[in-house]
Amino acid sequence: MKTAGIDIGTTTISGVVLEKGENGQAKILETKTVENGCFVETGNDWERIQYAKEIVERAVNLLDYFLEKYSDVERIGLTGQMHGIVYVDKEGNCVSPLYTWQDARGSICDGDQIPLTEEIRERCKIHAASGYGLVTHIYNIRHNLVPDSALSFCTIMDYFGMHLTGRKKTLVHVSNAAGFGFFDSHKMCFEKEKLAEMGVDTNWLPDVCTEIEKLGIYRGRTVTTAIGDNQASFLGAAGDEENTLLVNMGTGGQISVLSGQYFSGDGIEARPFLNGKYLLAGASLCGGKAYALLEQFFRKIVKEATGQDQPLYKVMEKMARTGKDLNSERPESRKIKVETTFDGTRVNPEKSGSITQMCSENFTPEDFCYGVLKGMSTELYQMYMTIQKGTGIKIRRMIGSGNGLRKNPVLCEIIEDMFKAELVLAECEEEAATGAAMSSLPRSAQ
Repeated sequence: MKTAGIDIGTTTISGVVLEKGENGQAKILETKTVENGCFVETGNDWERIQYAKEIVERAVNLLDYFLEKYSDVERIGLTGQMHGIVYVDKEGNCVSPLYTWQDARGSICDGDQIPLTEEIRERCKIHAASGYGLVTHIYNIRHNLVPDSALSFCTIMDYFGMHLTGRKKTLVHVSNAAGFGFFDSHKMCFEKEKLAEMGVDTNWLPDVCTEIEKLGIYRGRTVTTAIGDNQASFLGAAGDEENTLLVNMGTGGQISVLSGQYFSGDGIEARPFLNGKYLLAGASLCGGKAYALLEQFFRKIVKEATGQDQPLYKVMEKMARTGKDLNSERPESRKIKVETTFDGTRVNPEKSGSITQMCSENFTPEDFCYGVLKGMSTELYQMYMTIQKGTGIKIRRMIGSGNGLRKNPVLCEIIEDMFKAELVLAECEEEAATGAAMSSLPRSAQ
């Protein structure tokens, strides 16, 4: 059986065609990625929105490319950027831009008022970060930003499924519903009383399903409910084996552990997976971006000094390796320490990063390169320790994904040393699209 998977990411849209053989082995026939490039320029530095209709057009073109080339594709699975929302009307049409997961309206201080995320924490005793769909929705309600014709909301990949099938009513898998915030992942339902307290009409909430369901038909193929990109990436990279740790390093960083038990802790979410399981996930807001910031810093100096403006990642890799070797021989007190929380954390958006334990011995570009990589790893390792202490889970294997790991062997070595486990990179680079394709398979064929 052949299936197609589409992943609508923040910066790119990726697709894959997967063939599941009779022996149960899945073979990737082709992958393809196109630029998203649909951000809307606004006058607000806290606002991160995209043209939803343009995103869908690009996703349709990518899907059509696959369906025309592989006419025997039977099913289509979907995934994409979690947390963000688009508004839809009674006909199932999109009537707003996509408010992405990076949107910071929930952290704005309006005059002398506290940020919305803090108000939610104080009034409702729950954590909902800025960028979570229901935080965005509450802000939009209060500032009259909800379109008059809107009736409900969903993720961009849910809307893509509606667009493909002509469906008028939203249907969201629990993996995406939980990403909106105000969702009890233990009971698998929205916290309607708390939402009502914040002024949300709960009739707006999308319908939620706990299993992968059929949305409808597109060009003779079955389209199934979209799942969150975290869940899809895990499925595509690591399968569905419990006690597996997935480390992802892209713009942000993330660790995910598949577990049959529910657990939530400081900075850790229990995200619904498939078949009643959970991904215990922790995310850093400034993962690979921290290293990109350092590269931009060095590049600006080089440009000012020489007039050349070239990527410096290869040079930085050599310096990071030198820094790693130097630090292996130093006492802990003489090692530069970098906290890479330059964009805050989910729990504390106002937190800043820091560079400490600096001395004349380690004030070098080699130490800075190594220190930033170690800081990126440390933030994820601390989340892993929270999971381990809370659950007692013992990791059997560790899988790596994302360009931040694929393109930086020194970072892979640092993670292996820190987690004390072998890091195996996922076979397919388009893990989320692959997981989407796998999710669309009938359960008996998964």
